[in-house]
Parts: sequence; C-alpha cells; structure tokens
Amino acid sequence: MRILVDGDACPKPIKQVIFRTAQREQIETIVVANSFLQLPLSPLIRLVVVAAGLDEADKYIVEQVLENDLVITNDLPLADLVVAKGACALSSYGKLFTAGNIKEAVAIRNLMAQLRDEQKINGGPRPFSSLQLQNFTNQLQLLIIKSRN
Repeated sequence: MRILVDGDACPKPIKQVIFRTAQREQIETIVVANSFLQLPLSPLIRLVVVAAGLDEADKYIVEQVLENDLVITNDLPLADLVVAKGACALSSYGKLFTAGNIKEAVAIRNLMAQLRDEQKINGGPRPFSSLQLQNFTNQLQLLIIKSRN
C-alpha cells in the first residue's frame, strides 16, 4: 500500500499525521500539489508538483494510483475515480470511501451543490475540528492494519 495525498486542500494537521504515520509504518507517501509544499526529509515521502490548473493534481493521482493504494482527499469526484481503480479514499474528516458508499456520497454532494446554486441552502462544511483529526487518525491506522493482514 502507498499513500497518495491530494496536497493542496489537505489540512496541515492531517498532513502531519500522514507524515508521522508514513515514517513509523514505513509507507511510501506521495503528496501531489500545484505548488511547492514543505515536507519532512524522508526517502519515504516525496512531493510531485503538477502544472497549475483545475484538476491537474487529481489527474496525476488517477493516473498513478494502484489497486490497494490509499488516497487522502476531500474531493468526491476524485475519490470516485480512485475507488473505481480498486483503491480506497479517505477524507480528512475520517470518512472512508469504498465501492459500497462512494456513489451515494457523490450524489449527495451534487444535490447539495444544486441546492446552494438555487440558494435554497447556504454555507459549506463545518470548520476542521480535533474530533475530525482523531477520526482520521483512527481510520488511517485501521486501514494500515487491514492492509498488512
């Protein structure tokens, strides 16, 4: 298992958990972003900077992801594409997306976007919290354990 991170929108506390986990568990980790990001010096962790532009990081991740890889992203269309390739996707909120739940999550996302466009609802996701950080950390550890069994 490798970890691929949609780096531009990933919260800093989540990246820190990913980097510590990658070091401790000896997991290759690839952070994909549109610009330079500061990463720990490690042979296990590398940065891929893609061209600026909409969805360039997503395209790279989809091209590179392998079956059984883990992609960290809050982008549901990207999660849908990587799940279709046999990988798992984990949001920074600790939500695991699999073949069994990704289509429903994308449908809900699309409905909410439509309701916002029609001004029937407003607002976006809640601010990132320590509970979400703990949920993410727990889910990441469970996925690593599962991948090794």
